[in-house]
Amino acid sequence: MYELINVALLSRWHVHADDYARNARDNENLSIQLVWDEDPARGKKWAEELGVPFEADLEKVLSNADIDAVIISTPTSLHKEVMIAAANHKKHIFSEKVLAFSVEDCEEIYQAVEANGVQLMLSLPRLTESYYLYAQEALNSGKLGKLTTIRCRFAHNGAVPNEGATSGWLPERFFSKEEAGGGALIDLGAHPIYLTNRLAGNAVAVQARLQQTNGHGVDDNAVVLVEYESGALGIIETSFVSNGSPFQLELYGTEGTVLYEDGKLRATGKHFEGWENPEAPKALPMPMVQWTEAILNGTTPSITKDDAIRLTAVNEAAARSQEEGKRIELN
Repeated sequence: MYELINVALLSRWHVHADDYARNARDNENLSIQLVWDEDPARGKKWAEELGVPFEADLEKVLSNADIDAVIISTPTSLHKEVMIAAANHKKHIFSEKVLAFSVEDCEEIYQAVEANGVQLMLSLPRLTESYYLYAQEALNSGKLGKLTTIRCRFAHNGAVPNEGATSGWLPERFFSKEEAGGGALIDLGAHPIYLTNRLAGNAVAVQARLQQTNGHGVDDNAVVLVEYESGALGIIETSFVSNGSPFQLELYGTEGTVLYEDGKLRATGKHFEGWENPEAPKALPMPMVQWTEAILNGTTPSITKDDAIRLTAVNEAAARSQEEGKRIELN
């Protein structure tokens, strides 16, 4: 068994790459050994900052017997190729969301992962948060009765041009359809999608409107209406062009309501005394911590293959809904 997990960082493309490097450095079970990047200049700079070697040849990184695992922040378009190669070299994989552009690609990635017995963790951090755990508990315990509507909004102003500038704080590469697979929905909208998937159950149909406010060629403002197997409806909202928009999660049921906004959790209904501020359960370990524990101790992470695949399924259906201008049924 491992005493220390030696990791290679694969690409600084995603804006969360530095966060993952910091999380790895703060984790006593992980040791950053190498950096690779599809953009060698960017990779060399990052390696210098981290004080580790840069390797331009991905095959050399993956065939290096001293590397146990990889942290992937490449363009989403490279996920499938890089992950399957990593799995085939018996490297454990931590990756930024989304897993891949299509359910078919996700299945191929998992085939390689399962065939090689490696741990794959997709970073879906809000499934570890205490407010999510409370919402799940309220649903499971019957405090909300039958769930009828769920709404989740996550938005920021990353595509709003700064004063005197032509772009916002998000890098231009985030608006590359080829690399990112879309805009606000596939990136920031992932959080509302995987949360509502987990809370409301299987999605059976999707109708989406992906708006291009600033003409980037991808959506920067999106709303998705989801129909669930249970009969509940979901409203997913995301945006790169909203200033001051709080994160919101709302659950409405036949017997109660749970609202979460700006760090405040509230609940009301027939099982509550008016509006209450319930105590939420303790948060679960973050995805990277769960990943390292699974590698070292064989524990089962709370974030699953099902979460990863259903996230892509809704994204894929939303993109089709926008293209075809109609409601799309999920298989």
